[in-house]
Amino acid sequence: MTMRFSVLILTLVLTACASHPLPPDWQAGAYSGLKSFSTDHLSGNTRLADFEFSRARNELARTGRFERVARAELVRCAVQVASLEFNDCPGFTALAPDAGDAERAYADFLTGKTVDSKLLPPHYGAIVQGHKDALRSLEDPLARLIGAGVLMRSGRLLATDIDLAVDTASDQGWRRALLAWLGVQAEYAERNGNANLAALARRRIELVGGSR
Repeated sequence: MTMRFSVLILTLVLTACASHPLPPDWQAGAYSGLKSFSTDHLSGNTRLADFEFSRARNELARTGRFERVARAELVRCAVQVASLEFNDCPGFTALAPDAGDAERAYADFLTGKTVDSKLLPPHYGAIVQGHKDALRSLEDPLARLIGAGVLMRSGRLLATDIDLAVDTASDQGWRRALLAWLGVQAEYAERNGNANLAALARRRIELVGGSR
């Protein structure tokens, strides 16, 4: 993770308790757990990631607020999208009837559906509206990879987007995400006759794959 924690999590997970000098224990525990989950999952530490997510979810569940747990499930789904692990967000789906319009819109966004950008975190507006260089406008590395995954899922991913996603995962040392995006880069290069780039991507996959 970067020193500045993901915009996604800051936006979706917890609302600060402004009337208290210190956050309640559940809030601190959930924040810590989701932050660790994201880092561990993107880096390929599956067992630790699962543990940290369960810890965060349990902290949120003890507040009895469906929307808080639903947002945690959206964080998990978003991190999976960043690593090109596509599903229908089953953890969120079970909670969707008790979630808000913004949460349901974000879930649809993650699955590549067309949504009203006004219901999403503002930094994803350019992705929804199809702006040129929309992906590059996302400064937060995790948000950028999530955006790249959404573009791929909706069939709008460009070669330059793939290269940017590879560079982003590489710069952060996110092993799982990097392997996934290098695979996409290699396949795209092969389909388009760029044998040199395809071979380089394959060699990088071997290098990263041996870095456990």
